[in-house]
Amino acid sequence: MIGYASRTGTRRNLDALRHAGWRLMVSARGPLRTEGFRYALDNGARTAFQRGEPFDVPAFDKAVTLLGPGADWIVLPDIVTGGLASLRFSLDWLETLRNRPDLCGAHYLLAVQNGMEPQDIAPLVGSGIGVFVGGDTPWKLVTMATWARLAHERVALCYVGRVNTVRRIRLCAAAGADSFDGSGVSRFASALPPLDLARRQPDIEGWLARRRP
Repeated sequence: MIGYASRTGTRRNLDALRHAGWRLMVSARGPLRTEGFRYALDNGARTAFQRGEPFDVPAFDKAVTLLGPGADWIVLPDIVTGGLASLRFSLDWLETLRNRPDLCGAHYLLAVQNGMEPQDIAPLVGSGIGVFVGGDTPWKLVTMATWARLAHERVALCYVGRVNTVRRIRLCAAAGADSFDGSGVSRFASALPPLDLARRQPDIEGWLARRRP
């Protein structure tokens, strides 16, 4: 799996992440700096949600203009735990972004939230649109295998947000997720080794399985 870390300006932590092959998740609500990493662009909706604020349209527009063309993918604006209202909000933004010539060829992730079902997004996934597993933690852990299966059936990516423990990384791997993000490794370089080992573990197990007679 590919690990994305929340952007940090701490050189020691950046050096550790770079050496381990992680990428950065840059938020529209934070400093718009990639630090020379490959990166993805988050829309900043969770920050607004946590602060009790509306979605920050100017911040997102600025982030997309500066960093959208070079991002691995862009998380479509969403409403945290907003169910089908979040889906409608995301689709409105998808139409807007697809009409921008500077984003020709961009890839997007559609955030799934509590109350959404696979059939709600199945016709949308593929052709440059993958799945971002959002929602609250219990819902995320219960449903992420379903979302990963849907994404892979349509040759799309499945990404899981807010994964900061070895246990959750292993659950993501078991569910079939392609990538995840976390903030712990950005704040504490000492947190990286066990989390990076867990990220790589599926590859090690697969290698051992192929070596057995």
